[in-house]
Amino acid sequence: MTSAPTSSRAVQRRFVILSAVKWLPTGLIIPVLVLLMLERGLTFTELGIVMAAQGLLVLMLELPTGGLADLLGRRPVLLTATGFHVAAIGLLAVASTPWLIAVAFALRGVYRALESGPLDSWYVDTAQAIDPSADIERGLSNAGAALSISIGVGALIGSALVALDPFPNVDPLVVPLLGALAMALVEFGAISWLMIEDRPASRNRTFAAVVRTTPAVIGTAISTVRASVALTALVGVEFLWGFAMVAVERFSPAKLDEILGGADQAAVLLGPLNAGGWLVAAAGAALVPLLTRFRRPGPIAAVLLITQALALFGIAIAVGPLAFVVAFVLIAGMNGALNPIHQGMLHRAVVDPESRTTVISANSMTGHAGVMLGGIALGALATATTLTAALLVGAAIAAAAAPLYLLAARKPQQTTVPRRTASLHRVDA
Repeated sequence: MTSAPTSSRAVQRRFVILSAVKWLPTGLIIPVLVLLMLERGLTFTELGIVMAAQGLLVLMLELPTGGLADLLGRRPVLLTATGFHVAAIGLLAVASTPWLIAVAFALRGVYRALESGPLDSWYVDTAQAIDPSADIERGLSNAGAALSISIGVGALIGSALVALDPFPNVDPLVVPLLGALAMALVEFGAISWLMIEDRPASRNRTFAAVVRTTPAVIGTAISTVRASVALTALVGVEFLWGFAMVAVERFSPAKLDEILGGADQAAVLLGPLNAGGWLVAAAGAALVPLLTRFRRPGPIAAVLLITQALALFGIAIAVGPLAFVVAFVLIAGMNGALNPIHQGMLHRAVVDPESRTTVISANSMTGHAGVMLGGIALGALATATTLTAALLVGAAIAAAAAPLYLLAARKPQQTTVPRRTASLHRVDA
């Protein structure tokens, strides 16, 4: 373990490194995951259902695990999350039946619930403890850029592994998962080494104690969001965006398969395509401080989301690879810029550090609910009709979410947490 950082810039460097390492396994898997599941015989409807196992676990655990991170520490929760990540990737590599695949996605759900919020909250709280005037948006933007580059590089490596087919007795679509498994172990080591936090000892550090507080945590999260027009609008965007953009993750690989006429060909192209897309996303994230210098974040986010919806419409009607590539890269670029703006708006709306992870988890939980419902609904639509119809519906829903950013920006608010939450943390701290 290294020594604790002594400046907000040092905290930011560690945050950026950890963000990159944490998302590299995801990048490796992106080009092959959907294609591998379809190769193993799942329909779009079945794929939506088994992937819903991930969303369901996130919904069940997001707030309790967010509270766990607030109460017990961000580092131990993130290390536990990484353990579930390793198990999920390992099972996905070998699962061949729908129920085993569902278990693997459930493990991914536990991972997503545990990892949602602790790293960002650690960065914000640690940086502001050192320097209360720290520019957290710049750190979030730089981490967003690093995340995008990491996913892009991982996707490029994943496609290269499929093309090289280094293990004759292993399905080429499985090889990137083996690389992701190795990188998840590296992720565990990086968190252990770099993520230093100083938290007071807890008198009761059991998960059961945290679970008992879950109803109060849920009530607090709902009350906090409902008390703020801005937060209500932001979590509304997160739900609709998750519902709509699941179409990109689930259906764009199959759309490219249709265009090119083969899963292996699609997987080979998806790596460079994702790499280019995430590099554009990194550029979008890096431009956020410049954009927000001249305009308020809300209107900028609305324009970005409408542009993203139009790009998804472009994927839906694409009949050749060039149109598909342009639309796909545009979606990634808009997403890279949107994420730090959205996260910055959320962080600025919360002034109580003890509840920060819980509020961020509530936002993430809402997004996962959208992904889960969108995956099932749009998957069933794609099975019953066409991929194009499902993609068009996704584009319409994304566009419908854009005005909520304007509502969030109409009356900026900072929301404190009800007094009962402060008491809850004092009791269990």
